[in-house]
Amino acid sequence: MDPLPPLNALRAFEAAARHLSITVAADELHVTAGAVSRQIRTLEEGLGVQLLHRGHRQISLTRAGGDYYRAVTRSMDGIREATLRLTKRTKRTQLKVRAYTTFAMRWLIPRLSSFHAANPGIEVLLTASLDPVDFRKEDIDGAIRLGDGNWSDVHAHRLVPNVLVPVCSPSLLSTRNKVKKPADLRHQTLLHSIARPDDWRYWLEAAGVDRQVDAHGGMTYQSSAMAYAAAAEGQGFAIAQHFLVAADLQSGVLVAPFRKTVDMGDFTYYLLTPAHRKESASMATFRKWMLEQFPPLEPA
Repeated sequence: MDPLPPLNALRAFEAAARHLSITVAADELHVTAGAVSRQIRTLEEGLGVQLLHRGHRQISLTRAGGDYYRAVTRSMDGIREATLRLTKRTKRTQLKVRAYTTFAMRWLIPRLSSFHAANPGIEVLLTASLDPVDFRKEDIDGAIRLGDGNWSDVHAHRLVPNVLVPVCSPSLLSTRNKVKKPADLRHQTLLHSIARPDDWRYWLEAAGVDRQVDAHGGMTYQSSAMAYAAAAEGQGFAIAQHFLVAADLQSGVLVAPFRKTVDMGDFTYYLLTPAHRKESASMATFRKWMLEQFPPLEPA
């Protein structure tokens, strides 16, 4: 690899060429005019090219000097921009949060831009996983988990009611399919999520048709987000958590064919933070923001 010219010489040349003045360049760089002149001479000798025309109390760029100045300026501007981005990034506090894929895609990610706009000094590093959280072993600040609220060694902040509702594409409610009541689901494809394999059973039992409809038949997907997407494409009926499909129900992408819903009570989403260490100011800000996004919950 060819060696680069000395950085000090490039800085001296760039400043002198920008101002077309050795004296002004020297003032900017906090050195003497003689030092700037020597640096530029060194650069010219190393390149074997004259960069400046030197007159009485004034300088101008040669054709080669002008070309080189523009190239050097582009490179230095790039270095300045990269440095600015890096220093801005290092001044931000990084907050590591784990969530489920469906929760992240359908609820959290669409709202994160508003959090970052309101809190430019906090960068949320979001990851998705079904694995249990161990705050003592993992470098993580908070996690959104589904459960009954009874976790050890954590602070659990209840977020939202977990209301189960069957959903499907409007195209599946044609006269040909004749889906009028829950028992009619026995002739339809049920869509399941690996993460929540028993939701259909809970709803069918509550609807009183668990003996007529196979709660585990149909198709299974890795995440609820995939099951919802399949439902929107008309591939079957998914059992959804209402707040995660509310926008699709409002827009008509999905419809709820039955009035029956099932509130899972305490078994819902919680924001977990470690109990064994003091909550950081950034995590406290994120926690308060999360809780503000949901309507106040009735006492459990």
